Amino acid sequence: MPEHAPNRPRVNVRRPDVMELVSAEVAVHYQSSLVEKIKDSGGKITSGDTTLLLAQDFGFCYGVERAIDLAYASRKVFPENRIFLIGEIIHNPEVNRQLREMDIVSLPWKEIDASYDELQPEDVVIVPAFGAPTKFMEKIEERGCYTVDTTCGDVMKVWRRVRGYAKDNITSIIHGKENHEETRATASRALGENGQGHYLVILTLADTDFVCDYIRNGGDRQAFLERFSGSYEAGFDPDIQLRKIGVANQTTMLKSETLEIQNRLAKAISDRDGSSENFFVFDTICGATQERQDALFEMLKTKMDLLLVVGGYNSSNTAHLVEIGEKELPTFFIRDASQIKSLEEIVHYDLHHHEERTTNYAEIFSGKTHITVGLTAGASCPNNLIEATVRKVFELRGSPLE
Repeated sequence: MPEHAPNRPRVNVRRPDVMELVSAEVAVHYQSSLVEKIKDSGGKITSGDTTLLLAQDFGFCYGVERAIDLAYASRKVFPENRIFLIGEIIHNPEVNRQLREMDIVSLPWKEIDASYDELQPEDVVIVPAFGAPTKFMEKIEERGCYTVDTTCGDVMKVWRRVRGYAKDNITSIIHGKENHEETRATASRALGENGQGHYLVILTLADTDFVCDYIRNGGDRQAFLERFSGSYEAGFDPDIQLRKIGVANQTTMLKSETLEIQNRLAKAISDRDGSSENFFVFDTICGATQERQDALFEMLKTKMDLLLVVGGYNSSNTAHLVEIGEKELPTFFIRDASQIKSLEEIVHYDLHHHEERTTNYAEIFSGKTHITVGLTAGASCPNNLIEATVRKVFELRGSPLE
C-alpha cells in the first residue's frame, strides 16, 4: 500500500462544463441521424425491393449512456492522470476500443492480480456499469485511488435486495450467469455486511428443477455441491441454506425465464412447508431489458424474412434477443455491419455452440421479389453501428441510401 495513501472519496465528474464537451464527443462517436429518422417514421424504411423494420426499443439504455458519459468525463477531468477500468465499461467492442484510444487501461475483473498493487493515489479507477465485487472496491480504496463509479442504478437495486435477504438470514437464489461481471458483483453483496449471508447462482430451468427437487425431497448433498461448484459461497450447505430463500436476478436475463424460475421455486417451497412463507421474490429485471424484449416480441408479429441482432457477443441482454428471435425466423447475431459479407453469406455468433460461423442465407430470399429484414440491438450497442448495418443491407440489395 502506498505510504500515507489518502482515503479519496468517489469523484463526481458530471460537471456542466465537462458534460457539454462529453456530449459533443459522444455524439460524434455513437449517434446517428439516419437511425433517429427511421425511428421517428415508425421504425420502417423501404428502398427498392427491400423493407427494413427497426424495433421500437433498441440500442443504448440510460444506464449504458450514463456509464459512457462518465468514462469520457473522467478523461476530461483528469487529463494527465493514469485512468484504469475494471474489465469493460459495457459489453461492446467498439465502445471499449474508443476508451482504449483515450488511454483508459483495462484491469482484470475476474481476480485481483499484481496490477492492482501497482495503483497509486493519483490514479483514477472506473467501475463499470455492471458494478464490481466488494473485494475489488475494497482494494481500490486501500490503494487510495480516485474512483468513478458508473454502476447502473438497476444493478444497485438488486444489491439492496440481496443485502436485505442476508440481513434476514434468507439465502439469495440468483438467476444469472455465474461468470458474468454483474452476477459476481451481486453475489458478493449477497454475503451481507458481516459476510455471513448465503447465495446460489442458477442459470437454467434444469438447474431450477434440480434445486426444487432437493427442496422437496432432500438428496445427495455432495452431488448438489458438485453440480453447482463455483456458484455458491464457501461453506454453503443446501440442507440448511435452502430452508428460506429469496430470488433475485442478473438484470439482463430473459424475463419469461426468470418468472418461470420464480414460480417453480415458490411451488417447491410451498410443497415442502405447506405455505410460501419461506419464499421471497422481488422483480429485478431492468426496465430497458424488458422494453427491448417486449419490442422484439411486438415486431415478430409482422412477417419478416430474417432478423439481424447487433451487439457484443458477450452481451447477455443481446443474447436473449437472439434467443427470442431464433424461435420464430432465421436470426443472425452480429457485432457490426462488416459481418454481412454479401447477399449470400453472413458471419454470426452461434449461441448454442459458442462459436462464430458463416452461414449461406441466399435460400431465405429465393423466389422472392421483395424481402423484409428485421433489425434490433442490445442495450450496449451504439446507433452508429446500427446505421452501418442498415446501410449495408440496402447497399447489398442494390438500393444504397443517401
